[in-house]
Amino acid sequence: MGCVEFAATLGSVILLIITLPFSLFWCFKVVQEYERAVIFRLGRLRKGGARGPGIFFVLPCLDSYCKVDLRTVSFDVPPQEALTKDSVTVTVDAVVYYRIQDPLNAVVKVTNYRTSTGISNSTRLLAMTTLRNILGTRNLAEILSDREAISHAMQASLDVATDPWGVKVERVEIKDVSLPQQLQRAMAAEAEASREARAKVIAAEGEMKASRALKEASDVINESPAALQLRYLQTLNNISAEKNSTIIFPVPIDLISYFIEIKKAHSQANSSNSHSQII
Repeated sequence: MGCVEFAATLGSVILLIITLPFSLFWCFKVVQEYERAVIFRLGRLRKGGARGPGIFFVLPCLDSYCKVDLRTVSFDVPPQEALTKDSVTVTVDAVVYYRIQDPLNAVVKVTNYRTSTGISNSTRLLAMTTLRNILGTRNLAEILSDREAISHAMQASLDVATDPWGVKVERVEIKDVSLPQQLQRAMAAEAEASREARAKVIAAEGEMKASRALKEASDVINESPAALQLRYLQTLNNISAEKNSTIIFPVPIDLISYFIEIKKAHSQANSSNSHSQII
């Protein structure tokens, strides 16, 4: 401690004693459980680290302090337009969750560690740059299908870069990926064509399975004529259960074949009689 600093400290203590007890209102400060106080005396960082939570003591006219909030805060990374590895322009925005891990470094080693809106300028600018760099190393398919990997890579990169500032990046989430309109239409057409092709394949497989089932059913019915009668009765039951104004009863050929033969014989007999009469 220099002579000037010693004299200023001594004068501040004397002033404190003279103005007791009113000076106590300016000497004792309180920080909450989620806060820490970084104290400077004549521009120098006081020993002992950050104070809090609770009550701490400052000398009037000599000490100044800065409160640091240790709670997790988040900020939106503005939409960043970047060129992917396969030369496609995409626009991606994200959200970053971070907290102050070391209050001393956050105050001493970085400017404006937190603005009045709660957003770290340095962390925000670094997040924007990191997001663009990571997008440039990924293909469009990876960006669309594996957002979690991009979030983890961005979180790891930011955490390493902000560690000297006393900032801990806890999480990064990709919010939205925007594609050009032409590319969206092309991808939609490709997806529609793929769905149609898949539907045709599924329909063909269904027809093939249905034909096999019908063949097996016909074989079973051919082996057992009674099964045909049971199926016929079941069909009639299903038809009668519905509210139909007209019901058609199909008659099996086996039941009317006898009458068909009689009609043929009768017709042949009539034709023979007519021929004999003509003679």
